Amino acid sequence: MTTSRPDTYTAIVDDLTYTYEGIFPRESVQLAVEQAWQRLDAVSTIHTYLPVLVAKDARERLSAAAQAEGRITKKVPELLFVCVHNAGRSQMAAALAEHLSGGRVHVRSAGSRPSQEINPLVVEALAERGISLTEAYPKPLTDSVTRAADVIVTMGCGDACPIYPGRRYEDWAVADPEGADLDTVRDIRDDLQARVTALLREVLD
Repeated sequence: MTTSRPDTYTAIVDDLTYTYEGIFPRESVQLAVEQAWQRLDAVSTIHTYLPVLVAKDARERLSAAAQAEGRITKKVPELLFVCVHNAGRSQMAAALAEHLSGGRVHVRSAGSRPSQEINPLVVEALAERGISLTEAYPKPLTDSVTRAADVIVTMGCGDACPIYPGRRYEDWAVADPEGADLDTVRDIRDDLQARVTALLREVLD
């Protein structure tokens, strides 16, 4: 954990302890914040935004764990998109699902071997559709995130995702945008949008 912002770190722990009062003890909240801070501090290029990212990451970790353990009730279906680096396909699919669903699903994405940053052409291709990835970052695939999901979509890393009963699993054969030019990334975006649209129709029916 970085020591440059101890007041900010404590404030994040305080806020999340209040949010998850009666669900997790302060020690569990502090561990989630510390893990998020250590991981993001190692890859963050603009430390001004680090506290915001840490708070978001820790909240997601705690929310997924609470859902997986049955401590809180799901209000909407949970979708999880997984690829190897969580820098391209899974980020695009998650962003499109969130954009198109209008809040009717909760979406997460993760990578079996997450990279340090999102593919900039993926960011550009989504921005053309009015979808911002400015606060997104590659995240590791964890057991709690997997167990919290109702639908799990893998793209090129199906074997890395553990199988739990009661979940719907799909493996999409979608091209990898890594090393591709912008026109190819646009084609991948459009392919994913068609797949996500069809999935949302089924999930929300």
